Amino acid sequence: MLRYEDITDEHGRFLVRLARQAIETYLNEGKHIKPPPNTPEILKEKSGVFVTLNKLIASKGEELRGCIGYIQPVYPLVEATIDAAISAATRDPRFPPLSAEELSEILVEVTILTPPELIKVSSPTDYLKEIIIGRDGLIVEYKGFGGTLLPQVPVEYGWDVRTFLEHLCWKAFLPKDCWKWPETKIYRYQGIIFKEDKPGGSVHRIKLTTDF
Repeated sequence: MLRYEDITDEHGRFLVRLARQAIETYLNEGKHIKPPPNTPEILKEKSGVFVTLNKLIASKGEELRGCIGYIQPVYPLVEATIDAAISAATRDPRFPPLSAEELSEILVEVTILTPPELIKVSSPTDYLKEIIIGRDGLIVEYKGFGGTLLPQVPVEYGWDVRTFLEHLCWKAFLPKDCWKWPETKIYRYQGIIFKEDKPGGSVHRIKLTTDF
């Protein structure tokens, strides 16, 4: 089992650079790369992971260009990162596939996810106390509908917990107050986030308002 406290900055740099390599190889050659021989053993353990791509826009800063991943720890982290990177670049239904030329304007971000846990509450209003902005990513499930938002999202947009929950419901194509419904399930997870400081540049661990 993956010990998340053992994930180092070097592991993060390895995954982000691997994600970029996977995208570059797929866009230029149409091939899926294999995990390299020097993959650290810890990255062969199963874990959820998301790869986020942000495009640098002059005068506007960063703009989301793709984000796909695995919530559940069903694949080895290194393999899941490769697949999520290619999917974020080419299969996010919200965006056209990334071009090889665009990659020079893209910041690559990798978020390693802890296993989701159901938030058990006696009343929906308890979610407002249980969820911590900057620590928790959330998943909503309701009768076949579902969606997730990573822990960095509410920090980037300045949301409080209620707003976070409302946007989570919208992400799942549900009414914004669906988190109040008795049948709705809300799960949380934490994320370890690594991101390039410029396209292809140095990789840093991202600290949110609450350290994990």
